[in-house]
Amino acid sequence: MDGMNFPIARSTLPEAAAERLRTLIIEGALAPGARLNERELSERLGVSRTPLREAFRMLAADGLLVHLPNRGAQVVSLSREDVRHAFEVMASLEGLAGELAASRVTDGDLGELRALQAEMEQAHARHDLPNYYRVNRTIHDRINAIAGNPILTHSFRTLNARLHALRFRSNLVRAKWDHAVAEHREMIEALAARDGERLRDLLVRHLRTKQRTVLETME
Repeated sequence: MDGMNFPIARSTLPEAAAERLRTLIIEGALAPGARLNERELSERLGVSRTPLREAFRMLAADGLLVHLPNRGAQVVSLSREDVRHAFEVMASLEGLAGELAASRVTDGDLGELRALQAEMEQAHARHDLPNYYRVNRTIHDRINAIAGNPILTHSFRTLNARLHALRFRSNLVRAKWDHAVAEHREMIEALAARDGERLRDLLVRHLRTKQRTVLETME
């Protein structure tokens, strides 16, 4: 992956550069603690340094990068305590999102989520972790959107953004990846039944399981 280039159309610039960098961080091409070389990344992404620096600022606002005096931008490196605290809060937020979503979901929403679940399972079957993780994120974002509480959604996404790279790596353990897929099926079933209590409990359990797996991965 380190040798791959990701040229960006000039019309999109900072947002697209930020998304490419986010992908490189999530998939481990830019590791925790790595310092970002502006010249190298400018060439790799096909953008000048001005939009690249704006992308750095966007990712710093999301908690993915830190700016160090006289050292430039660096990929954030989280401690075990950082991870534990974030997951504790995220479990409560996503549990609430599930409870709200169950009371507000439409048949159209369910059709979209079932299609995403099928796409995610296809990626899982062919061991395509990047696409699996992309669809997985979309499903959780969609449940948060259906909940219809923008403060909740913003809080969850802000916390979760810092953990994406660790969550991605945790799926490298095949048995745990299989278990996560099965849990997602149960979530869709609970949502279809409009069972908010069950969905809340499933999402909280899902986050707590993911927390344990991520902490094991960090070891």
